[in-house]
Amino acid sequence: MKKIVLLIAIFMVAILGFQSCSNDNDNDNIIDNTARVQLKLVDAPGDYEEVNIEIIDVLINSPENGGGWTTITPDDFTPIIVDLTELIGGAELLLSDVIIPSGMLKEVRLVLGDNNTLVIEGKSDPVHLDTPSAQQSGLKIKINTQLEPGYSYTFIFDWNVEKSIVKAGNSGKYLLKPVIRVNAEVNSGSIKGEVVGPAMEGDGINGPVPLKGAKVRAYTIDGVEEAGTFSDGNGNFIIRGLDPGEYKIKIEHINYINYESGTINVIVGEVSDAGTIELKVPVN
Repeated sequence: MKKIVLLIAIFMVAILGFQSCSNDNDNDNIIDNTARVQLKLVDAPGDYEEVNIEIIDVLINSPENGGGWTTITPDDFTPIIVDLTELIGGAELLLSDVIIPSGMLKEVRLVLGDNNTLVIEGKSDPVHLDTPSAQQSGLKIKINTQLEPGYSYTFIFDWNVEKSIVKAGNSGKYLLKPVIRVNAEVNSGSIKGEVVGPAMEGDGINGPVPLKGAKVRAYTIDGVEEAGTFSDGNGNFIIRGLDPGEYKIKIEHINYINYESGTINVIVGEVSDAGTIELKVPVN
């Protein structure tokens, strides 16, 4: 978690340098014919110890911003490496917080470097992730949102680690083929909760304890998986960027019985609390 806090701090320093008007306006820097855009990165679950991604630039494609691709990172921006597996339990990486001309925002491009690695459970040495398409042109993310003057927009980039990493046959190589779900906070809601369970025999603890690393997934009532995450060291989780509607969550954790909730109603702009969920231990 300390790594994430440091990374966010680095991004904020760079962003403040980019926003030259930040100390002159108490109204979020929003003026006529401009809109504020925040881009936040979170992680959907994947069974890896670490997934380290190097981000070297963030660009936007907006006709009102001159057309074509325009960088939204400052000139002195330094590439960073973020471990996607730490973006859970409410942790997030602020990729950008900028003021741009209002109008159509078509796409965002994340340009990745070559220092992308994977750490697999039980192995100490990181494995290099090949990212040919991202290295050549950057990862394009469709936005297609009309930005109204004077409004703030926050887009959640939910990076699905499980679907983004592909093992290349028996070669021992792994390919990074990013799969990212994007949603706007202004049009979405969230589900949060806490996962606990009985302590394992021999731990010397009575009563339920927070469960780290529980896989939490949100499904529509029709059974379509929408998003997911892991619980953090305190057992907390939050799934963001969900369209309004009815959902169920399913939780998995090694040594515990899988859990499925009742219906949870997601409302735009609100965080639905699933409460404290206690997983059960199988009976021998």
